[in-house]
Amino acid sequence: MPTVTVNGRPLHYRDVGQGPVVVLLHAFPLNGESFDAQVKALSGRYRFILPDTRGFGGSGLGEGPTLMSLIAQDTLALLDALDIDRAVVGGVSMGGYAAMALLREDAGRVAGLVLMDTQCTADDDAGKARREASAKEALEKGVEPVIQALLPKLVGSGADSQVGRAVEAQMRAASPQAIAAAQRGMALRPDSKDILARYAGPALMVVGENDAITPPEKAKQMADLVTGARLEVIPGAAHLANQEQPERVNAVLDAFLASL
Repeated sequence: MPTVTVNGRPLHYRDVGQGPVVVLLHAFPLNGESFDAQVKALSGRYRFILPDTRGFGGSGLGEGPTLMSLIAQDTLALLDALDIDRAVVGGVSMGGYAAMALLREDAGRVAGLVLMDTQCTADDDAGKARREASAKEALEKGVEPVIQALLPKLVGSGADSQVGRAVEAQMRAASPQAIAAAQRGMALRPDSKDILARYAGPALMVVGENDAITPPEKAKQMADLVTGARLEVIPGAAHLANQEQPERVNAVLDAFLASL
């Protein structure tokens, strides 16, 4: 896997396929492998750039909370290193937060926006408290409590399914330090309704019909903010629709990208 140095730390990424450039940012606490199904199906028509967020996969962590703005800045630096001016930018869950942060950093680099199983609102006080408790638990007890609490919410098909096992393997590969930093960074993210309301480009919102973390009404809220945005609800999927129902998500994503 290639690596670039960004802000003094290694950023691992995959650069696969050919055609219009699509950057996809992964969910917490996974890594770029979570988009394998999209790459396999669509890399003949699109060039996918798949970075590992700070501390996940092969990327270095850094100090302090993993702010969504830092993930956005890392991604822009990666595009600079690859000599890419503009790209479709998408993300799942935490990756969606980072995609909206990138839109705030430099909307001119965004040729299209894809937000999957995410939300545009900030955490309330209770949500921030839950993230801090999870961060502390990860640092004190390791990744196991995080897996036990989060995996059933991520994958509707169950932990023993093929998708569940793949997701669990990625979760186990994450360090407690990366998990804590990401939780604290997500707790500090700003409300993004304003940046979506100002965005004038093409947008696609995708959500699993059974997503209990960011349910379909959250996706509708985002779609309503962007003029002309497409909203697609994926049957039979929970919070990781792109992994649970890849054929449906691939068809929706391909149709959107082909329209640009």
